Amino acid sequence: MVAEPQSLALPRTPPLQSGDRMTRAEFERRYEGDPRKCELVEGIVYVASPVSVDHSIPHGRMSVWLGAYVGHHPDRVELLPETTLRLDADNEPRPDLALRAVDSRLSAVDDDRMLAGSPELVVEIAASSVSYDLHVKKNVYRRSGVQEYIAWRVFDEVIDWFRLRDGIYEALRPDAEGVIASEVFPGLRLDVAAMLRGDLRAVAPQA
Repeated sequence: MVAEPQSLALPRTPPLQSGDRMTRAEFERRYEGDPRKCELVEGIVYVASPVSVDHSIPHGRMSVWLGAYVGHHPDRVELLPETTLRLDADNEPRPDLALRAVDSRLSAVDDDRMLAGSPELVVEIAASSVSYDLHVKKNVYRRSGVQEYIAWRVFDEVIDWFRLRDGIYEALRPDAEGVIASEVFPGLRLDVAAMLRGDLRAVAPQA
């Protein structure tokens, strides 16, 4: 039996690849139905690598910390894990975690049930993506008006917390007890050393 010839035609919509350049509209058209985590930053596509425990463990710790804060203030804030942000024509990132004020003036849920605009606080776990998260992506968040940006540099064992002031990100410093306090969300405090060693009881914020 002779095998039937296989079509050599290219697929109608080629899969996204890291390094592809396109507008946000084209990115959304091609991303529809793609199960992978993909982001558009400064018009360039980034396709995430498989997630290792080096990323997922700190991601989980940060989720517990922010989730505890939301538990104390459920009518004031929303925790948004892995939520796509429609920022501008060239940027549609998907941060690991975001904290948004319910009455936010920076963002709104659009007709597609997507978040258009910037949440007040964004968290990125920078395990294999430290150069990306601390440079190009940080600049996008700054320009888009994200008020506070936290980047956990996993392999350096460092947590950076930045506050937007006059269009510039300035690092927030721990107090004498090693705690950093949010200037946007009252009562949101992070014991940096406790977070790094995984002491979740110590990092759970108070009311």
